[in-house]
Amino acid sequence: MKNLSKKATSIDLLSFKTPQMKAFHLSWIAFFLCFFGWFGIAPLMAVVREELDLTKTQIGNIIISSVAVTIVARLFIGWLLDKIGPRITYTYLLILGAIPVMLIGLSSSYESFLLFRLAIGAIGAAFVVTQYHTSVMFASNIVGTANATSAGWGNLGGGVTQIVMPLFFAMFVSLGFLDFQAWRFAMVIPGVLMVICGILYYKHTTDFPDGNMKDLYKSDAAFRKEKEGSKGSFKKALKDVRVWALFLIYGACFGIELTINNIAAIYYHDYFSLNLKTAGLIAGLFGIMNLFARSTGGYFGDKAGIKWGLKGRVWLLGAVLFLEGISLLVFSQMTVLSLAIGSMIVFSLLVQMAEGATYSVVPFINKKAIGTVSGIVGAGGNVGAVMAGFLFRSENLSYPDILWILGIAVTVISFTALAIKFTVKEEESAATELDFITESKAVLEPSFEMEK
Repeated sequence: MKNLSKKATSIDLLSFKTPQMKAFHLSWIAFFLCFFGWFGIAPLMAVVREELDLTKTQIGNIIISSVAVTIVARLFIGWLLDKIGPRITYTYLLILGAIPVMLIGLSSSYESFLLFRLAIGAIGAAFVVTQYHTSVMFASNIVGTANATSAGWGNLGGGVTQIVMPLFFAMFVSLGFLDFQAWRFAMVIPGVLMVICGILYYKHTTDFPDGNMKDLYKSDAAFRKEKEGSKGSFKKALKDVRVWALFLIYGACFGIELTINNIAAIYYHDYFSLNLKTAGLIAGLFGIMNLFARSTGGYFGDKAGIKWGLKGRVWLLGAVLFLEGISLLVFSQMTVLSLAIGSMIVFSLLVQMAEGATYSVVPFINKKAIGTVSGIVGAGGNVGAVMAGFLFRSENLSYPDILWILGIAVTVISFTALAIKFTVKEEESAATELDFITESKAVLEPSFEMEK
């Protein structure tokens, strides 16, 4: 229980002093900015579509490109995290990822825009780093809440960008720039912020509560033995059916969120005849729910784990995903604007709760390969988005038709939670960890504590 004793057992929101809280705050801020850069162009697509004369099929290809490369990136980053740790990984991802974000303005054709959109998609791997870092910093009684909150506040960038990027665009227009110039300059802003965050991440975080991976490997014999003993865990994770069940499940929640982030603004613009700013504002409501919705899923995942063990976390996940599917079916049939907005908000709540509940399970699948498992499951979200993207390429299907099909798919996939089972030994190990936390006078029930 040596390593466990160094993990935080509560979240002190106003603290920036401990390694755990530095990692918590900088990881969600980093993911927020990556999400901002990743989907910064989405609310401006109506302008880009007009300038580059894009067809519906081409927009579908752009949607696919924005999430397709993230599949490979998340798998690679998950493996890399287990090798070099989150600090260096995030630093490089933020700084290198900022380059295509700032340079997409050089696009002058569909082909060049598609290539830049593809390159930008790699920064979606930031999610895996965020989940890894909070997983190794927080104890089992609070890890689901920590994971869900850091990811949820990061995902918030997807909602904020829907609102803010049209404002940046309007600002440049008001300064005298033409539309085709304004969207290009607007994309430079998130890129610059990513570079700044990369520098701060390198300077102010550590890989683990007690130091960086490279230093610990040299100075801590127990840590070195643990790392050497984890060899082969990558292949073991690949063979675990639970990992692939979570892969599908995450595709049915985060994959759907990515899809809605890509099409929400243009959906409201086309189907409800709204202007760019209004459509972006309404689309932003979907992402803004991340402020608390994903945290709620992680929080209840932790509570279910405390009360019913690891199987309780899985039961909650399956139930929330099933309700997500039903709510998407309802949203797809809404033709009145007020009802469409209301049903979208309910749908958004359940989507993000399912994401939080997923990553309240992930840290318990294989503790020797948390990065690998996080990467595989995270990649599932992008696979789901890519599959949905192919539907949006169809000239024969309307957006409401596609959303209905996706609702059916999510409902069916919710039953794959039945394949996620834990052995008696794994359940006992999780219970022992909770007992240790209790005996150490830690906070047993997940909660947010304001530092006094």
